[in-house]
Amino acid sequence: MEAESEPYVRLATMRQLHQAVADLNTARSLADTLQTVADGIVNGLGYELACVNLVRPDGDLVVAAFAGNSAAEALITGRVGSRTSWERRLSMGQAWDELRFIPHTDGWVLLDDDVPQWHTDGPDPRFEDEWHPQDRLYAPMYASGGGADLLGVISVDRPRNGRRPGAWGREALQMYASQAAIAISNARLRANMQRALVRLEREQQALRASEESFRQAFEYAPSGMAIAEMGGDQHGRLLRTNDALCRLLGRPASVLRRYSFADLVHPEDIGTLLRTSAEGGRAELRLGRRDGTYLWVSLRNSVVADTADGPRFLLTHVEDIEERKRHELHLAHRASHDALTGLPNSAELRSRLSARLCDRPNATATTPVEALDAAYGDADDPDARTHGYEVDPAPGGPYDHHVHSVAPDTEHDDGAKGLAVLFCDLDGFKSINDRFGHHTGDAVLIEVARRLTTCVRDGDTVARLGGDEFVVLADGLGDADAADLAVRLRNAIIPPIRVDGRAVRVGASFGIGWAACGMTAEEVLRSADQRMYVEKRSRSKVHRRAG
Repeated sequence: MEAESEPYVRLATMRQLHQAVADLNTARSLADTLQTVADGIVNGLGYELACVNLVRPDGDLVVAAFAGNSAAEALITGRVGSRTSWERRLSMGQAWDELRFIPHTDGWVLLDDDVPQWHTDGPDPRFEDEWHPQDRLYAPMYASGGGADLLGVISVDRPRNGRRPGAWGREALQMYASQAAIAISNARLRANMQRALVRLEREQQALRASEESFRQAFEYAPSGMAIAEMGGDQHGRLLRTNDALCRLLGRPASVLRRYSFADLVHPEDIGTLLRTSAEGGRAELRLGRRDGTYLWVSLRNSVVADTADGPRFLLTHVEDIEERKRHELHLAHRASHDALTGLPNSAELRSRLSARLCDRPNATATTPVEALDAAYGDADDPDARTHGYEVDPAPGGPYDHHVHSVAPDTEHDDGAKGLAVLFCDLDGFKSINDRFGHHTGDAVLIEVARRLTTCVRDGDTVARLGGDEFVVLADGLGDADAADLAVRLRNAIIPPIRVDGRAVRVGASFGIGWAACGMTAEEVLRSADQRMYVEKRSRSKVHRRAG
């Protein structure tokens, strides 16, 4: 049917990766940051060994951190490999985007160079993607700013599943290496800033030199920096910004001095900004750019005293995390949507359907007048709001603000509206797959998904349940409305579909179910599925194919 896609991104793996990235910013020193980088590979990315090689001022790389084997750590930590040998490795390896992989069949020529290494002998791989003990995988880290200035190299070994990483594993390692480079750069920056602050507080005689050091670190920081007022009527107003922040937000420093971060933050993120504590506070939110767009950034605040007893200011470090957020949204979308058609998948369909259901059977729909009665009480009928059930009416209770789903009476049209669940099964699709192959079948599924989507309203849901089965959720429909919608959807599907110059046709059988509180999502889908099969059996095979 559809081509094989990347392995399903399990939420547990995503959480481990996100936790490993989050841990990078918790280390207080450069040494702690380097060790955290190595530990994150072992604990979060599924490798048994990880080594962080850091570029020294002279250009050579030193083993700065190791994780996974104490004997290997004692043997090679602190050892140095020449820049020439490292460049040779990074140039000869297979390019997996920014990663470099050297299989054991090619890496034997590296056994005698001066790069510190730890490996054990092992048998030849039994299958193509099995990991060999002498395979090498490197993740270069580059200084922030998108340049080619090498910061260090992460080397990994022994995947716990025994296989070479697939597309998702490579993407995860590359994204982690990018975040590790930022964390290491920031750790160096924080160390410089802390030294500058100590000099400002303790060395009054060297005040000018300390201020100049601070200015250099502030102005030439690779990420955005800002100083804002603390206290008084102008609390939060930006007093000074560096060039990196001006470029990030597309505004000159003279304009930024008119604003505070509260003026620039996205309206949905103002609460996040206000909840961020002044000293040591962190937040991820969106800031407005001059062109009207918003950019995801990470804010980290610290308090700076002008002199020993002088006014205090808020120093804010602003880091661009737009790319990371884009990756997170991409991964979340892959987890909840069908890879072939782009429609919500089975898990997302069940999630949306379950959100509309509660466990109170026979609940009635709520009119605007009844909603007011529920809010202010009904002295004549104390059970009116609970329908005979004991529930918590307080805000935040289990049924607070819940709009009950009620199935219309299909026997007698009483004008009631409900959440219709249309279960669609394609007729004749299997023969297309058998005759013309899965490529044609996939093209048919994509076109059917497009046609279904164009026939529904903006608020409706079209999901692919799996195979040639689709489900449409349409709220606010009566029994006749749902039947009309099924006819429109069937008529949209039956016109010929052209694939590679060939016209193919499929029909569709629809079963209409209704979501009602007291039912589970599985029960709702099963009901619609059963009605679909009743409808399919009621039509001849020729008529089914014709739609």
